[in-house]
Amino acid sequence: MYRRILLSIFIILAGPAQAMAGSVVIKLGTLAPEGSVWHDALLEARQEWSKITKGEVELRIYPSGVLGGEAEMVRKMQRGGLDAVAITGGGLPHIDGSLDVLNIPLLFGSYAELEYIRNRIAPQLERRLAKRGFKVLTWSDAGWVYLFTKSPVRTPDELRPVRLWTSSGQPEAEKLFKQFGFNVVPLPATDILTALQTGLVAAIYVPPLFALLDRSYQLVPYMTDLRWAPLNGATVIRAQSWQRVPPQYHDALLAAIRGVSRVVQADIHRAGEEAIVEMQVRGLEVVTLDSAVRAAWHREARAAYPALRESIGFPELFDEVLRLAEEYKKNNPGGAMPGRTTQP
Repeated sequence: MYRRILLSIFIILAGPAQAMAGSVVIKLGTLAPEGSVWHDALLEARQEWSKITKGEVELRIYPSGVLGGEAEMVRKMQRGGLDAVAITGGGLPHIDGSLDVLNIPLLFGSYAELEYIRNRIAPQLERRLAKRGFKVLTWSDAGWVYLFTKSPVRTPDELRPVRLWTSSGQPEAEKLFKQFGFNVVPLPATDILTALQTGLVAAIYVPPLFALLDRSYQLVPYMTDLRWAPLNGATVIRAQSWQRVPPQYHDALLAAIRGVSRVVQADIHRAGEEAIVEMQVRGLEVVTLDSAVRAAWHREARAAYPALRESIGFPELFDEVLRLAEEYKKNNPGGAMPGRTTQP
């Protein structure tokens, strides 16, 4: 079940390629594992697009990172060798740095808050992507990101000396981590298991579904009970590739992929919580935090916001996200705060 749900998480991304025998081939790259729910969802989207276009548009899916990590897939898309990507928030800034404003740590208290903020800034982000020659087919998320470690970690100071995996290709983020005393090791997501097995890293921050499906939790069997951030995602396609698709199909294809995304999203959110329970049955230990320790993590994150604001390079957009978060919390005082002990 969990493998099916994960690949459904990544269905959200697809794109067209070149015409072959009268059809438009849409080459889609994703890290989503073959056979997972995300992959099943991609297959469903492929069927929907084929049905809508009577076979004129074919989705050709390359799952499991066979085309490389997200940074490499973005480069291939920019060079025209790939039409679209199903990509996470860690990869989106490789297309445009402004999308990093959706990755602010310990800011979002619930999925509803994320959706509230993202819906309001999405037009700005999509305009920026359009200027770079890309179109967002749909937005998504892959669940909450948690910290998984080889030994228990409760406080920021306990994490600082631990070799912490971070996504490669983001030098500003790496610099910021180091500025606050964290020992980060930048690597592609496809190298996580090898890095854990060799001892190159001793901590990762990923959604529980990922940890369960690739069994990385067996190497980092402690999960700190703190919702770091929701892992955003999007389906992004090259504008030139989208233009190859006959215009009369555009609206229907967008509706189809967004419809699949909405259905899958609910499954993913449920599966994230279920994955934690499943891993606990198999030996995962959840490291609980009291209110004082939680407050310390939030103070640490807030202290980093000014530097993060400058690092991202879009201070006005960063400020708008903070303003919208404050607005949402003011209007929803009972909203959840990051942490598995709260409602999703």
